[in-house]
Order: sequence, then structure tokens, then C-alpha cells
Amino acid sequence: MNVAVIGAGYAGLAAAVELAAQGVPVSVFEAARQLGGRARRVDHRGLALDNGQHIFLGAYRETLRLMRQAGADPEALLLRLPLQLAIPGRFSLRAPRLPAPLHLALGLIAARGLSLGQRFAAVRFMSAMRRRDFRLARDTSAAALLEEYGQTGNLRLFLWEPLCVASLNTPLAAASAQVFLNVLRDGLAGSRADSDLLLPLADLTELFPTDAAAYLERRGGSVALSRPVRSVRADANGFTLETDQGSARFDRVVCAVPPQRLAALTAGLPQLAAAAAQVARFGYQPIYTVFLQYPAATRLPQPMIGLCGGVAQWLFDHGQMGRAAGLICAVISAEGPHQGLGQDELARRVDDELRAALPSLPPPLWHKVIAEKRATFSCTPDLERPDQATPLAGFYLAGDYTAGDYPATLEGAVRSGVKCAKLILEKP
Repeated sequence: MNVAVIGAGYAGLAAAVELAAQGVPVSVFEAARQLGGRARRVDHRGLALDNGQHIFLGAYRETLRLMRQAGADPEALLLRLPLQLAIPGRFSLRAPRLPAPLHLALGLIAARGLSLGQRFAAVRFMSAMRRRDFRLARDTSAAALLEEYGQTGNLRLFLWEPLCVASLNTPLAAASAQVFLNVLRDGLAGSRADSDLLLPLADLTELFPTDAAAYLERRGGSVALSRPVRSVRADANGFTLETDQGSARFDRVVCAVPPQRLAALTAGLPQLAAAAAQVARFGYQPIYTVFLQYPAATRLPQPMIGLCGGVAQWLFDHGQMGRAAGLICAVISAEGPHQGLGQDELARRVDDELRAALPSLPPPLWHKVIAEKRATFSCTPDLERPDQATPLAGFYLAGDYTAGDYPATLEGAVRSGVKCAKLILEKP
């Protein structure tokens, strides 16, 4: 059996590594000049930036497992911190190193910036969701769910809304309550270690894709960069992939391209029409990442802090993450008024907001704005997402947009790739 994987992002490489671990040679085709797909390195001024800041959770078991499988060391590549959320001068929550669920309950009760009633309301909400096994009889918006359970005021503003927007990349009023509960179930209501924050100490290409590609080649596979697949044909004997360098035949295909490319790539495969129609109904949300380089001695109070009331939502200190000293990364998830600003104006706005929170901050030396205008699908209630298995035997879909419990996250992408590999291995 020979397998082609179209796309060298986290989903495609996860499928390839899982197959290679079972002795199946895999050929990976990637249109771009580098690995990583929509989570990749961006070189700027001699620095390795990322096209968007991602954080991991301790609950990302499949991602961590495959990193180890490929030869990467998560302990060396990820800074592990106990759950801690801070908005300077307004809110802070830090979970103690105690067994679950005690760590979360005590963290909520001791949180600053909330009234005593709001702290206990948060504990009651998590307890109620746990009793329901984090399942809703009918999906609704995250905003409606929080309103129903009295999660209002600062509790919503400082805790639930930042978590929802960061994880689902969708405004609270439009976000799926069920998917948000899936994130809370695995990220906050599992073991204590599951709620740990894991901040990347390396760029997103180095974190997993580079080791994954080397692992595949050591096991008889190949990774071809700058080699887009133009079309796929199916016949009784398998699949033919057409590239600019010629055609190649394979027994199985894992299609791990972004959802926006699915329809064009599968236009010659009528069995994929239903999946393409599902994807065509998706809405999309942006992610803007603003890098601000300050003098090297500049530090945030901790590696990751939040802001509230402006355009910036989360700030990351790359110096404390083992990368460029003085480099601050600001993340703006989901749609909003910031989309109407020019890049220079947006950078100035973020600098002003950061300076308001930290008045002693020196002026930035330079800035870089990366705008992914269709970064993720809008994770709305009851959204129909295509399954990894398709009506076309031997053809599978991988990507964070496919069916699963998670929103568009790296763990969701990796899980989809692993599922494709398992489906292939079940039907050799």
C-alpha cells in the first residue's frame, strides 16, 4: 500500500507520521516552500516569527504524542505553566498545583477582579456542566449559555469571553456553546496537568513539522515542497495525482488542504460534492498578529497576559519564551473594528493599549503585522462539518475543519490526521 498526503500542515503530517509508524510509506505533497500549512514560520529581520501565535494545553495529548513519535521533545520545546490568566490591574486567576477538580475550584474562588458571588457562580457553572457531562440537549450560542447560568459582568468579561474567543476564534454571540463546553471539559475539567498552558519556545515549523518530515524520510517516505497537486483522478485501481512535475499513482489519498481549496482540488471527484457543499457554507474568521520589538531589556510581568477593552486580547513575551528578547506578540482573534485599520495604525493602537497597561514601556523599535483574514472557520452552533471518511473509498479528509469535538486548533487538526491514518490501517 502506498499513500499520498496532500498538504504538509499539522493535519497532513499527523496522518503521515501515524502511518509511517506502522510501516506504511507516505508521499507528502506541499504547495508552499515550507512545512506547517496555516501554522508556520515567518522570517522577518533575521527572526523566526510565526504567522499566528498558538498556545497548547496539557490536554493536547495527540499533538504531544506525535511530537515525541517524530523525535521532538515537548519538554524542551514548550514552556509549561500552571493555568494562569491575568489582565494587569483588573483580573488574575492562577490554579494551584493540586489534584483536579480542586485546583480549578480554588483557583476560581481566589481569583482577583471578581466579586465573591461571581467566583462562586463560576464554580457552580463548572459543577453544573460536569453533572451534564458537558453535553447540551441542543446547541446554542456561548453567550446564551452563559446568560442562562448567570455568568455575567466581570465574570463573562474577564474569564469566559476571552477563553471562548481565543479557543473558537468566534465572537461569543455567534460561537457554539457545545464546542466551547468541549474545550472547557478537556482543558479545565480534566486532570490538573490537562489545564497547563504550554507556550512554544520554538517557531511553529520547528515545533513539529520539521521533525515529522525527517521521521517520514527515515521510514521510506518523502516530502515534496513547492509541489502543488493540481487535480486528483480516481479509477478502480486507485488515484492519480497531477502535479506540474507529472503524475503519480497511489492506493490511498489523505487530502489535508485548507477548506477553501477543497472544492477546486476535488472537482473531478463527484463523490466529494456533498463535502464540498458543506464547506462552501462555512463562514470564516480572521486572526491578526502584531509583533512589536522593544529594547531587549523589556519584559512583561509574565510570559502571557491579557488586555481588555481595546483591540488586543493576549500578549506574549517572546523573551520569556526563549526567543527574541524584547519582542512582544499581540493576538487579536475573531472579527472586529480592528479590521478597518491600516497595519501601521493597528500597530500604534496595540502599542498604546500596552503602554496604558504598562506605563513604563519604552517606544517600540519596529513592528510587523500578519493578517490571516480567513484564519479559521466560524465555529457556530450546529455547524455541519465533513467527516474524515468520504463516500469515495480510499479518499480521506484531514484538517481542523473536519468533524470533531474541537474548534479550529492544532490539536483538532492533529486528531483529524490520526483518524485518517487509523481508517486506512483498518482497511489495508
